[in-house]
Parts: sequence; structure tokens; C-alpha cells
Amino acid sequence: MVRRRRLLVFTAAQLVALWLLCLLIWDPRTQTGLAAAKNWLNQQHLYPCAFLKQPAVFVHDKDHYYVVWETTCGLGTPILEWWAEAPSEPAPAHHYTQPVYRRLDAVHHRYSAIIGPVHGAARVSYQASSYRLSSRQHTFVRRGQDDRTRVLVMSDNQNGPTVFRRVLSQIQRHYGRSDGGPDAVLHLGDTVQNVDSMTDWQTQLFSPMEGGGGYLQRAPLAFVPGNHDHDKRRAPDNANVYANMYHGLHSTDDLRKATTEGNHHRFYYSASIGGARLIVLDAECPSDEQTAFLEQELQSAAFQTARFRIVAVHIPPYMEFWDPYTWNDKGEKHWGEHIRLEYDRLFRTHHVDLVVSGHQHNYQRSTVRRDEDPARSDTITYAIVGGAGGDLDLKRVEDWHMYNTTFLGHHFVSLEIDARRLDWTAYDIDGAVVDRFAIER
Repeated sequence: MVRRRRLLVFTAAQLVALWLLCLLIWDPRTQTGLAAAKNWLNQQHLYPCAFLKQPAVFVHDKDHYYVVWETTCGLGTPILEWWAEAPSEPAPAHHYTQPVYRRLDAVHHRYSAIIGPVHGAARVSYQASSYRLSSRQHTFVRRGQDDRTRVLVMSDNQNGPTVFRRVLSQIQRHYGRSDGGPDAVLHLGDTVQNVDSMTDWQTQLFSPMEGGGGYLQRAPLAFVPGNHDHDKRRAPDNANVYANMYHGLHSTDDLRKATTEGNHHRFYYSASIGGARLIVLDAECPSDEQTAFLEQELQSAAFQTARFRIVAVHIPPYMEFWDPYTWNDKGEKHWGEHIRLEYDRLFRTHHVDLVVSGHQHNYQRSTVRRDEDPARSDTITYAIVGGAGGDLDLKRVEDWHMYNTTFLGHHFVSLEIDARRLDWTAYDIDGAVVDRFAIER
């Protein structure tokens, strides 16, 4: 009997120790440390050849996607294989694209390509391969205008990889491991602290995202350029080595030419996600070209006939929290000012439903109706979703007397769109509901 009790105690102790070890391994702080260590080892060129970044997919426009991946060695002549499954085509055609190669240094070899067009496709699959390495096969789903479409909205995880991993863990619990996750990710900018740091891109964005649901591979990322992850120089050696700055191009051959010449620098674009039409603007680089694009897109049939109309821009038109010194003495109150002074009237004129931003590291939301008569009123919901990991902004510098909800904590937003309804729910880092609203048609 004594021997049996000892055996039970020993077994129980082993199980407890195993449980504690699992908790330690999956702790966000441990994962952040392991990612940093792995990145350092890769920089020492200790591995013969490996993927640093699995192929990540970005929203490029309605029917095209931008794919980028990175290895520790040159792959010779790799191929991106992709195929699009449509209900009307039982046997999808496979396409083989030779990507654009850019050697960043001895252990960072970047490849990029454009997938598309994928008109009418319900599922798109892709895989990068060469004689040395092959990536995993990845698949994402494209929802129709009447289908329920789930969009993960977040921003400003820069310089906070441990908190970002906690946010991603809560996102995984929210969607459930068997539910497939979101159909798209809308990231409102500042994915990293330093655009020219390959370490920051690895440890602050790619490693957490690959380990926290793999959403970069199976939910196309609609990227909004921020002030930290955006190199404004139009040169072949610019630091925009991972973000998609090639909107307006529709083939990998065009991409190859633009990468060589370094004269294509366009972050503003539009795309359809389910029943919503999305316009992404570049707050850092105002231009006559962007203004003309915005005016044309706002008046387009695709925008005006969309069930819901959304504008995404990193710097909010109406900010209230920031560092008082940089806001007043360094002139940062004027950053992105043209969005409010020049573009906001266009949003109202063309019946934009939702303007969503990051930059300010907390959460705010306001639904503004500017006329008591619904027939004459323009109604826009403004939301700031800036709490995916960066240090929080807690000091008020302005008061626009417009925000219904303010939450000074880390968070993310689940946006669900179907034929007649847009549902917006903000959650804190522990999964509690911070705010919710709906727009109905």
C-alpha cells in the first residue's frame, strides 16, 4: 500500500511538473525570448538553409494578392505555385510564378510575387518551393458579398512583442482553433518600431503572427502604412522590404521592374472584403495622386454599391491622447492633419460608414450624426484601434467632445459583415467586451 501511494505521488508530481513546463514554454515572455534567440542564431548563419518567414499574403486589390517570404540562403530559381478554386471550375488550373529576388544580407534573402487575378474564386492555395526548400501549403477563403465575413482589426503592436503575443492568444481563443479564424486581417499600421530593422520585423511581427494562429498565411493582411513601418524614400534600397508598397501593379513582371528601378511607392489602394469596400490611405505621404485616387474611388460603382463603406488610415482625423510635449512642442499634432482638413469632408459627402485608425495607443469610438434630419444627415463612425502591444497613451491632449467610448488598455476588434449587418466588437486582452455597435442595412 505504501509503495502504491509513493508511485501515485511520484506520478502526480511528474504530471504537475509537465504542466508547469508547458505553461513556461507557452508563456508569451518565453516565446518572445525564444524568437529573439532563434533570430540571433539565424544571423550567425548556423543553419544551412531554412525559412525565416513562411510565405505571407497581403491584400493587393480586389482580385490580386501580394506574397512575400524569406530564407537564410539563396534558393536558386524558386517557384510560387498557386491555384484558385471556383464553384464553376471543378479542376483549378495551377500557375507557376518565378518571384522577385532581393538579397538583403548574407542571411536574409527575400522573395515576392503577385497572385491573381482570381475572379470568382472561393479558395486560393499557394506554396513556395525550390530544389532546396519547400514551404508548407497555405490556403485562404474568399467570401462572397452575401457571405458572413470575419475581419480581425488591430494596430500598433510595435515594440511590444510579449503583449502582442498575449493579444494573439486571446484572439485564438476568441475564434476557436477549429473555427478557422478570421477571413482577413486589417492591420492599421505600426507593425514594427523601426522600419529598417530586420530584427524588429522578425520578432515584432512575423514570429508572433506565425506562432499565434498563422494568420499571415491563411487570412490576407490588409496593411495600412504607419509612421514606424513606412520608409518614404523612393529608391531601390528603401527599407520597405516586407510591406506591400506595390499597389497599382498587377503582375510579378511589373513587380520585378518596379523593384529594380525603385520608383514605385504606392501604399494607398482599395479592395472588396465580403460585402464591404475598403479604401486604405497613406497618412504619411499626402499627394495629389492619392487625392485623385480617393475622389475617384469614392465615386466609383464598387464603392457606392457596396453594402458597407470603410476607410482605413493610420493617423486618426480626431486624436485625443498623445505625449503632450511631442504633441505641442514638436508639432506632432499636425501629423496627418490633411486627413481631417481635406479628406473628412469627402468622407461625409460620399457616405462613408466607418473611418478606422490606429496610431493612438488606446481605444476610442464615436458615431457622429451631423444633422437631426436623417434624410440630410451624414453619419460616420470613427474608431481608433491602437492597442495591440505598444506602450499605451494615457495623457489627453485634445477633446473633440465626440467619443462615446474610451478604453485605455490593450485590445483587438472582431468585425463581422454579412448581407445586411456590420457587427463591431472590441475586446480587451483578457477577452472582456469593451465596446460594440452595429450598422444595419
